[in-house]
Amino acid sequence: MFQGETAITIDDKGRLAIPTSYRDLVARECGNRLVITYNPFEPGSLYLYPQPVWEKVRDQVNALPRTRSVSRNLQLKLVGAATFVEPDGSGRIGIPASHRNAVGIDKKAVLLGMGDKFELWSEQAHHAQIRQTLTDADLGEGLLDLQL
Repeated sequence: MFQGETAITIDDKGRLAIPTSYRDLVARECGNRLVITYNPFEPGSLYLYPQPVWEKVRDQVNALPRTRSVSRNLQLKLVGAATFVEPDGSGRIGIPASHRNAVGIDKKAVLLGMGDKFELWSEQAHHAQIRQTLTDADLGEGLLDLQL
């Protein structure tokens, strides 16, 4: 279970250091393999899946009908852009330049543990997302009973 928010610095080679609190978990639960791909729902963000979780997501997305444009868009952004990465001896993973450039990640980023995966946000996009507030109209009936 990944949770929490960590400010991350991307080095000159496009690498980030996985926070030490997650390194053992990534090694044990993920076989030290992660998959980086685009977040299809919000700009400025990448998903980092543990390989076992990724394989389930990939199979579900690939099973969608390719005759629907929304399915093809998900397949393009999730499966087509997926890249396997493994932490090096210092716990660093390389983020492909194409992915960093597409979502605006430069030197500063934010890594969010989101349960079964991480989200890597550009600092600017993360700040913009956090500044947004939810209204009653955003919640809908299913969320009104949450005890936050």
